[in-house]
Amino acid sequence: MGNCIDTTARVDHSMNNAAYPSKVTSKTSLSSVPSSIKSNSTRSTLTLPSMRDRSELPTPRTEGEILSSSNLKAFTFNDLKNATKNFRPDSLLGEGGFGHVYKGWIDEHTLAPSRPGSGMVVAVKKLKPEGFQGHKEWLTEVDYLGQLHHKNLVKLIGYCSDGDNRLLVYEFMPKGSLENHLFRRGADPLSWAIRLKVAIGAARGLSFLHDAENQVIYRDFKASNILLDSEFNAKLSDFGLAKAGPTGDKTHVSTQVMGTHGYAAPEYIATGRLSAKADVYSFGVVLLELLTGRRALDKSKPGFEQNLVDWARPHLGDKRRLYRIMDTKLGGQYPKKGANAIASIALQCICGDAKLRPPMSQVLEELEQLQDAKYGSPSPLVDIRKASHAAPKSPMSTTPKSPMRVQPLQDAKYGSPSPLVDIRKASHAAPKSPMSTTPKSPMRVQPSPRRSLGTAAAASPLAGYRTAQVH
Repeated sequence: MGNCIDTTARVDHSMNNAAYPSKVTSKTSLSSVPSSIKSNSTRSTLTLPSMRDRSELPTPRTEGEILSSSNLKAFTFNDLKNATKNFRPDSLLGEGGFGHVYKGWIDEHTLAPSRPGSGMVVAVKKLKPEGFQGHKEWLTEVDYLGQLHHKNLVKLIGYCSDGDNRLLVYEFMPKGSLENHLFRRGADPLSWAIRLKVAIGAARGLSFLHDAENQVIYRDFKASNILLDSEFNAKLSDFGLAKAGPTGDKTHVSTQVMGTHGYAAPEYIATGRLSAKADVYSFGVVLLELLTGRRALDKSKPGFEQNLVDWARPHLGDKRRLYRIMDTKLGGQYPKKGANAIASIALQCICGDAKLRPPMSQVLEELEQLQDAKYGSPSPLVDIRKASHAAPKSPMSTTPKSPMRVQPLQDAKYGSPSPLVDIRKASHAAPKSPMSTTPKSPMRVQPSPRRSLGTAAAASPLAGYRTAQVH
């Protein structure tokens, strides 16, 4: 996929500790990062679309034109009160600075509210009254998801614009977010095959957006925005920050920097110039999370290890060192060639020079080739004992070791709290001493409402059910 020379400068190593259904990192401005700082980290393939995949996005429309779209159901506020048992606490899936997400039930044919336990399960995202920015992101999501249809994009069923109430109704994703499965304490580990399946599904959704007739830049690709259905098929959710791509001979669009620390591309943070290659960078970070089981940013780690890209990069191109950063929860149950190939793809995606990053169509093609080559299966296995240079077994020992068994993943559970990130502090915090090895306890910040553009982020709870994420 070409050679990439690391040209990225380093930024402060802030933390993103949001954990799926109960807490979600809210979308925030990254403009608080000083312009003098260039960063590897901050907030936030392709199969040609089939005839069933809708990729036509017309020129900007008025709010009335967006809301009158025949593709979406217009719900009344009373409809959604009835569907969610009057937004009772036992219907709550998660909450965040944006608002709350509730489990609801509607008739699958008429879409009218139905009794709990009957009909079709949906996720209802209820926006907090927050002013212009919250309404703008709500309308952006209605605009994009009301027109773009693909099996790897979460389905928006309808909306509510009733007085001051702003809500969105989505298909329900029973397995929750990728973030929750990777990082939630006590979650059963994802197998190698499922990790590859999730990466391919997310790549298909992202490349569909990039190759649409009118390109869409997702701008907030991260583990908490990748939702999983009952079969672990990945779907992208939360389009509140999506942006129309450049047109004609333009190479980028200029915009205020918005996103999540740890995932946003360094050139976008430094200049505000946005292109599809910024999404490719974010995809590379998620690949690293799948490989390592570590968060993009984690202040509970010592010094240099807090930034996943900085910590992992030296190992990605060295087959002899890669095992050192592989997720220990895999128990060695992964194909060595497949892991090396994923590491190589990730290295290209996080290249400091955006021009050298591959398009998502190429990334998807290489991932699918790995799956076709049976590198999605856990054989051949990496022998961690050999890789770790452990002492050889005694030749007299003949008792075979039983392979580690990975238990099947259970359904995600909603509602577990997680620490939040204050981007203002994260952007200006003094770097930790590299000599410090004492593990730090995660920063705890109380939930607060999302800020408007140009202010620090209130980490959005629901960090996993981004399907159900309200802005």
